[in-house]
Amino acid sequence: MSARANILARIRAAHGRGDAPTPQERDAISTYIRSHPESARPQHDWNPVERFCDRALTLFSTWNMVQSRADVPRAIAEYLNGNLLPHAAVCWPEFRDLDWQAAGVRVEAREAHADDLVGITGVYCAIAETGTLMLLSGVQTPAATSLLPETHIAVLSKSRIVPGMEDAWRLLRSECGDLPRAVNFISGPSRTADIEQTLVLGAHGPYRVHVILAH
Repeated sequence: MSARANILARIRAAHGRGDAPTPQERDAISTYIRSHPESARPQHDWNPVERFCDRALTLFSTWNMVQSRADVPRAIAEYLNGNLLPHAAVCWPEFRDLDWQAAGVRVEAREAHADDLVGITGVYCAIAETGTLMLLSGVQTPAATSLLPETHIAVLSKSRIVPGMEDAWRLLRSECGDLPRAVNFISGPSRTADIEQTLVLGAHGPYRVHVILAH
């Protein structure tokens, strides 16, 4: 965090301000956000869950639905089988207690390393309008688990799907207060079309993004 703090301090110094925001400055910003209504947004009559699933497919993500959190290991094992992927993965600590052994998957609850091929994470919330996953970095939610492995499997509660980007930021501010160090938006596998406008998946991150939707 020191590099980030130094950069922000230099920006503040250039504007003749102290190293850190004062309580009065924070209050002023909060007041500004509360007092300014959102800009006009497109009207919609779609179901958020259905819309998210449709949009995710257009982004080359895949998904399947389970009845409960306890069904997640079985669903992941089936996905790994279907894609001829190794039955070994790393996961966020919140999934440590699931019965991975019964599903035949070896899972370690730790941050991903360069040689890990499958990473399992949760999702803070998802944006139905674009099929995007929103992940927050933190000690219990390391970003590397979704960024380093070739395959990213995200476990998403259907109740955490919001209509649009504005709703996602509103939820974050209301639940978390201070923002985390990083907020990552994932819209399908990484990709590039820099070479002759030919789309290549997995250019600088996961080749696959699979979403497990749980009730």
